[in-house]
Amino acid sequence: MNRILFEKGEIRSGVAVFGGARAAHVAEVLHGEPGQILKTGEIDGRIGTSVIESVERTDDGPDAGYRVTVRVSHGEDALPSWCDIILAPPRPRAFKRLLPQLAAMGAGTVVLTGAKKVEKDFWGATVLKEENWRPLCIEGLMQAGTSEMPKIVLRRGFRAFLRDELDAMFPTANRVVAHPYAAPEGAETAPAASGRLLLAIGPEGGWDDGEVAALREKGFRPYSLGKRILRTDTAAVALMSKLCNE
Repeated sequence: MNRILFEKGEIRSGVAVFGGARAAHVAEVLHGEPGQILKTGEIDGRIGTSVIESVERTDDGPDAGYRVTVRVSHGEDALPSWCDIILAPPRPRAFKRLLPQLAAMGAGTVVLTGAKKVEKDFWGATVLKEENWRPLCIEGLMQAGTSEMPKIVLRRGFRAFLRDELDAMFPTANRVVAHPYAAPEGAETAPAASGRLLLAIGPEGGWDDGEVAALREKGFRPYSLGKRILRTDTAAVALMSKLCNE
């Protein structure tokens, strides 16, 4: 945890009290003690520092561990997200690995959409419940030291989303579709490193030809990371690293 984050309701009159994994990290990794300064922030809010007032051991009940009390001072703006993603999701296990990385690397809105090669069972996965995906995003934000929570949007109908909602949701973005068969050099290259990007990342095995054609009709430019076929979680991280405009 490079920055400990609090939910809005956890900070009261400038003080936050917390337990669980965050408190264990403070006590056991940072060797926290009164007066020590921590990097902290508020989810979807500002970041800054907090001063430890107490670190207590709690040995009773299911929440046995530590309880930490800090006085909060958040006066800095967090790093904003810089891109949005249309993602044809991989299997739930891979998606769980990917989501913290998307949050850490600066994804804003993540639209999960159907594609021919997306497994139908994915849409019933428990990770799609907010109480399950939200902690994964928070994990990524704490790693990156920022606080803007990605927005997860489910749109199972790929073509209906392109037709009815894409332009209203992302009216001005520079649109790029990751596609291994696009020429990595030449006319179809990444957009200039300015402005907000909208990245369309396909499922395991990639978009099919019809899906690529539909995306190109909506102004997406194909971009290839090379001839190797990558897993979705690998491709997403590599693409964001390549095109990051921060």
